[in-house]
Amino acid sequence: MDKSSVAPETERVRRIWERLAPRYDKDIKFFERVLFAGGREWVCSQARGKVLDIGVGTGRNLAYYSPDVILTGIDLSAPMLDVARQRADKLGRQADLRIGDAQALEFADETFDTVVFTLALCSIPGDRTAISEAQRVLRPGGQLLLLEHVASPTPLVRAVQRLLDWITVRTVADHLVRDPLVYVKALGFKVEQVERLKWGIVERVAATKPA
Repeated sequence: MDKSSVAPETERVRRIWERLAPRYDKDIKFFERVLFAGGREWVCSQARGKVLDIGVGTGRNLAYYSPDVILTGIDLSAPMLDVARQRADKLGRQADLRIGDAQALEFADETFDTVVFTLALCSIPGDRTAISEAQRVLRPGGQLLLLEHVASPTPLVRAVQRLLDWITVRTVADHLVRDPLVYVKALGFKVEQVERLKWGIVERVAATKPA
């Protein structure tokens, strides 16, 4: 995406997620069950040390992190974070949950041991910039963990995704045909695990920043 268009698109995304926040948990339940079952557990069980959860949203990952991780979560949407804080309180989960932009992280270089994206890169305007920022704030040897919906390698499925993408990008800023693994590899991460599920629509990735 052209840099001149990132700021207004980011504001559009913020407004969308502020509007969707009250019903997000209800809306996502079906997709979590049908497409993403077990994905959050897969990601969060591998997180260690100081963890940054980018696009933490309503905090649906919080229940799956080990008690000994030191957790920071950022999101564009204050109403989403309000729900996440309520969830953290109910779980007794200590977490620093704050407003933040994945495309310009307000953290020093090499701050975190693990960076997590779960169903977030699909709506971040500059997805490559977000992955680059994740790399910057990761310590050498740190982990990048992803759960995303992506472009299917199956032509027929991908064609359907492209048709739907025209609608979802405009209505809820949801990109259906992105391929974040391309950027992860291009930035020099060592890819340790890749799982493709549900006709290749769902991707789980574990990668390491070179020491």
